[in-house]
Amino acid sequence: MSDAKTVLDIRDLFVEAVSPRGDVTDIVRGVSLQVKRGEVLGLVGESGAGKSTIGLAALGYFKPGCRASGGAITFAGEPVLTGPEAGRRKLRGVKAAYVAQSAAASFNPAKRLMDQVVEAAVSRGDMSRAEAEKRAVELFRALRLPEPDAFGRKYPHQVSGGQLQRAMTAMALMCDPDLIVFDEPTTALDVTTQVEVLLAMKQAIRERGVSALYISHDLAVVAQIADRVAVLRYGEVVEEASVDRMLESPQHPYTRTLWAVRKLSGGAHPSKGRLLEVSGIDASYGAFKVLHEVGFSIEKGQTVALVGESGSGKSTLGRVIAGLLKPDAGTVMLCGEPLPAEAGKRSREMLRRVQLIYQSADTALNPRQRVRKIVGRPLTFYHGLHGAKKNARIVELLKMVELDESFLDRMPAQMSGGQKQRVAIARALAAEPELIICDEITSALDQVVQAGILKMLDELQARLGVSYLFVTHDLEIVKAISDRVIVMNAGRIVEQGSRPDVIDRPAQDYTRRLLAAVPEMAIGWLDRLVAQKNDDRASLRSRNIVSIR
Repeated sequence: MSDAKTVLDIRDLFVEAVSPRGDVTDIVRGVSLQVKRGEVLGLVGESGAGKSTIGLAALGYFKPGCRASGGAITFAGEPVLTGPEAGRRKLRGVKAAYVAQSAAASFNPAKRLMDQVVEAAVSRGDMSRAEAEKRAVELFRALRLPEPDAFGRKYPHQVSGGQLQRAMTAMALMCDPDLIVFDEPTTALDVTTQVEVLLAMKQAIRERGVSALYISHDLAVVAQIADRVAVLRYGEVVEEASVDRMLESPQHPYTRTLWAVRKLSGGAHPSKGRLLEVSGIDASYGAFKVLHEVGFSIEKGQTVALVGESGSGKSTLGRVIAGLLKPDAGTVMLCGEPLPAEAGKRSREMLRRVQLIYQSADTALNPRQRVRKIVGRPLTFYHGLHGAKKNARIVELLKMVELDESFLDRMPAQMSGGQKQRVAIARALAAEPELIICDEITSALDQVVQAGILKMLDELQARLGVSYLFVTHDLEIVKAISDRVIVMNAGRIVEQGSRPDVIDRPAQDYTRRLLAAVPEMAIGWLDRLVAQKNDDRASLRSRNIVSIR
């Protein structure tokens, strides 16, 4: 029996997945977890370990094809898995809230953000529309969203991925829930925004006494917000302990592996000649100008990392190069040949040579197609493969991204976020491109799989000579894979150069601020960073007062 201080009590939970053919697979195997009032439990583990499944089960929800096959869950002493669905609906969004991994796939694109953020609070009668909108604006401001008074009038496609993730966090906080399930809530955020959001979450937990189940593959982030950590592998808890004990002395061999893979290292790749040259690119969304005179180059067989805060124009630049957004000015040259500004005007061979892997696999994969068709289509379109040769190549591509043949007939809804992203990578590799634009492609992956994907991309680069434009906010990845680094701010390139020059000897204050915001594997790092910022602000105010006097 759980005591009165226990908000969430999961006992011996089993969850199974049923394939279209009727095959049954256990994806959660006898998991027991408890979350006390005001406590944050971090849940970490590799992709497919069952983290998100457990988080959804805490709210009495299961993905299509999944079901609880044993165990019990209670929320504040009340059973979650048994009883009518109406009782679970009263729980969700009010007493317990969920912040999804992919905000882009969770918002309705046809409705304004304000309508969606306040919907649960208003429809359940907890607040009037006016009260809910006032509360939403307060949360927008606390989460450092731009123009908080007007932010809610925008549609999801009019804001960046990081801004959309913060809007979902505001939605979760609307009704002051007792428990929030955070499912990789900062994966889409740049490092400086991540610090602000983590701080807002931490303050909400402290001030309101809210409990949280924090699912993440970023151990440095978990160390800043969690009190205890449970490590999952193959649907089982292999280790559970306080954060300080877990960081200082992990016991299980798998846990020690998780702690070690954060330190990646990569070597420089020799240049084999110029592949891509971007000159004088201006781009806009309607009347809003996003890119300003952007210019850089990529060498054959090398990796250029494109970093910057959310909304700085990184993904927009990738879309311009891929021909998905027509620039207002400027040119894109591939091996000295100008690329038409629009993808529809490019030849099939031009399309094959430049591939784009999107940030959100949830929205990039057709939810009605099986993996076999998703990965197989470019094999037919670009290479004319059919029948046995095509099927053999699909299996080969899946193995490259650490997926076996059992995934061939799965639908996207039957896979974890990391598994879906690996399918998206396999689809891009199927074209055998010369340049792959990787738009935050590892943000949904745990660190073990992330290390494997990065190693795989590096090996492909060495073998095939493929080049990468790697859009990322993870500076650990930048250190591991890049030959050159481009730093963007407000649609402009503020610094670019070799990896050692930019990372080890940054010339610009903005770059130094980005590097300072990378979470460290140390308890209290976030608090110390905030304290340092407050001291800097106080010092600045003091100097201003002195100068005025």
